[in-house]
Amino acid sequence: MSATVYKNSLLHSLDAEVIKRLSLEPVTFELEHQIEFPGESIRYLYFVEEGMASLTTTFENGAQVEVGMFGYESVIGVSALMGTKRSLNRVYTQIAGHGYSCPLEAARSEFRRGGAFQSLTLRYVQAQLVQAMQSAGCNVQHEVDQRLARWLLICADRAHSNTFKMSHEFLGHMLGASLPTVSMAAAALKRKGLITYTRGLITIPDVKLLEKKACECYHVIKDHLDNYTEFDSGIIW
Repeated sequence: MSATVYKNSLLHSLDAEVIKRLSLEPVTFELEHQIEFPGESIRYLYFVEEGMASLTTTFENGAQVEVGMFGYESVIGVSALMGTKRSLNRVYTQIAGHGYSCPLEAARSEFRRGGAFQSLTLRYVQAQLVQAMQSAGCNVQHEVDQRLARWLLICADRAHSNTFKMSHEFLGHMLGASLPTVSMAAAALKRKGLITYTRGLITIPDVKLLEKKACECYHVIKDHLDNYTEFDSGIIW
């Protein structure tokens, strides 16, 4: 199978022999499908083709805050290649889609070869770190409406869609903000015509206008997630 059929950034950059050794199997990601849960063994890596998932930290009181996001650029479970045996976080689907699973042992074997797969997964880990660090700084430095604009834009990019279903309560979890705060921020964006929403369905009418509202963190994160396969040499494997 030609690598050019893949939408996932990492799979798209691998040659046919590497793809064959990864023993990929198609998988469907239903809405709120749980991919990882804290304390559970990591048995597979997952490559998203369409849809989006969130990586969250869960606190004793049950509250969740998003610390990472997975879309077409992602490999979920990559920490297992660095020695992690059990998941530290919850990973679940926000926007339904599909992709591929890869048995952990097949991924480890390919990673140990030290070729393109190892290089690309390490570059992806770096992109994840940039995303996490930028988001942490953003949560302190920028206003909620800017952060909401940034999050919605990244969400749209990862999902390849400017329309998606998302409740205000869920947005609060993702931004680490209260429901009233998120509702006020969403209402402010709506009044300015930057988003529309009804019954949880959010639409971005004009991406460029929403980009002007978002903080600079959007472009920093977007650049790293979109281009990590080219970072070290400018040449895609």
